[in-house]
Amino acid sequence: MSQHTPTPHATSAYRSVSRSRLLLFVLSAVMLVAAALMQRPAQAQGPAIFQGADLQLGEELIKQHRCAQCHAEKVGGDGSAIYRPLGVISNAGLLRGMVEQCNSTLNFQMFPEEVTAVAAVLNRDHYHFND
Repeated sequence: MSQHTPTPHATSAYRSVSRSRLLLFVLSAVMLVAAALMQRPAQAQGPAIFQGADLQLGEELIKQHRCAQCHAEKVGGDGSAIYRPLGVISNAGLLRGMVEQCNSTLNFQMFPEEVTAVAAVLNRDHYHFND
């Protein structure tokens, strides 16, 4: 029996297919990792008290509990005048405490991490504490 030896052309074609498959595999893996990273919720930056806070959750809770409507009823206009009252909220801890006070007073029954998420959104959008 004669042994079949691949021609140089056949070997080159095989290598080309193997490289293409490897490239496709690597690109697929990179795309999967990128998609997974994009699915992570936005997390707060800034003060240590807000590190890891789920900003998307905070935004959803603010809408769910109709915070803007309540603030508008209390101070008029669009309610934004309630933010930064003189001398009341001067750091991130006091901001979180104010959100906890609303949570308790209005019986929202939010968990501590939810209160932190709401406070982190308020800090991002209105207060900008960096301590």
